[in-house]
Amino acid sequence: MSQSIRIAISGGGLAGASLMQALLQYPHLDVHIFESAPAFKESGLAIGITRNAQAALDLLGPPAPQLLQRAGAVPMKGVRFMIAEGEGQGQVINEVDNSSGKRLTSIIHRAAYLQQLLAGVPADRMHASKKLEQIDRNPDGSVTLRFADGTSHECDILVGADGVHSVVRQHVLGKDDPAAQPRNTGVWLVMTLQPYEKARAIMGQELVDADDAREYSWVGEGSYILHNVLSDGQLVQFVIASADEGPQSPDQWRRTVSADEIKELYINWPKALRQAVDGLICQEPEQHAMYLWEHPPARTYTSGPVCVMGDAAHATTPWHGSGGGMSLEDSLVLSTLLGRATSPKEAQAALRAYDHVRRPRTQRIVESSLTTGMMLIGKGRQTGMEMKLSGNLLPRWDFILDIDMLEHRNEAIQKMLDELASSA
Repeated sequence: MSQSIRIAISGGGLAGASLMQALLQYPHLDVHIFESAPAFKESGLAIGITRNAQAALDLLGPPAPQLLQRAGAVPMKGVRFMIAEGEGQGQVINEVDNSSGKRLTSIIHRAAYLQQLLAGVPADRMHASKKLEQIDRNPDGSVTLRFADGTSHECDILVGADGVHSVVRQHVLGKDDPAAQPRNTGVWLVMTLQPYEKARAIMGQELVDADDAREYSWVGEGSYILHNVLSDGQLVQFVIASADEGPQSPDQWRRTVSADEIKELYINWPKALRQAVDGLICQEPEQHAMYLWEHPPARTYTSGPVCVMGDAAHATTPWHGSGGGMSLEDSLVLSTLLGRATSPKEAQAALRAYDHVRRPRTQRIVESSLTTGMMLIGKGRQTGMEMKLSGNLLPRWDFILDIDMLEHRNEAIQKMLDELASSA
């Protein structure tokens, strides 16, 4: 007979919410989710849910993929990598479409997806304005969370889904561990969401077409542009990126970039994209750019009854479009294992199995993403034309997209069984 297991999730973003939604199906799990902000809301614009993540949603059961659809996800019919500068300007480096029947990626607004994930969560399980300040391990093996407002909560298992600034990660690794804090990659980006008709009028029907929705990545010489369609074809996401030449302050999260500096980066780009930069980004004399950060590889994602997931475990740069997808994979594996646990002791075995299976894959994605990003912004060893001739760009996604999620989940289950057998 299953013993009730008290689970606390710290962090009410997409990672925490997707895990919360997945755990609700298990009546013996008493799950509560805590968010530091006054309300459960998501920052940022859009994310891509690639086919590996969609496979994870399929395995979570019918409600999971339906939530994606309800949130206005737009399936991409193709993904194109284009040469923006120099030899071969305007040519396709690599392209993949869904003609083979394989899903590619669906673009979804973060806030809309979060709203759907939390829609079915009982109100008494959701706790806002709960900034986690201290984690205490108790003699009986339980964990006490202490919040900034003076309240506390006791649980058997704590899952840190508290993002790149994770308090839980510092607890798991120790504050002095070099991997406890994220690092600045020196790459910055400016993002905007614009009405579909406005973007289409500026960029043209060939590049912005909801009936033939495709994600475009433009490779420049020190600069980059991405654009795609989302929210049932009502919005266009437009992103520019570049990299600073010198080292960045370890605590600098944003920088100000002038419109003139941005325009200079794109002066030799195709006309339609120069117009888009002017009309969609450079309407103000200055823009606030966001630096891209990532986590160094951690030696573990778990410590006793505490673990981390999502950006708290493996914050990554966005070049593989896998940050959200990794969180959904985490949710599949964690929820499957915790759902099989019949006691707090077994739940800790579940966390160890989760770490064994998820850490190697996610850390490989983080490392590969930054290398891919350097290629896409023209800081790699090859120009756009050289990438086109070598054909070595698209294969960088193969190990991410083509994973067998059923086998991955089953590997985690077997590891948990092995853990339980060894401790019997």
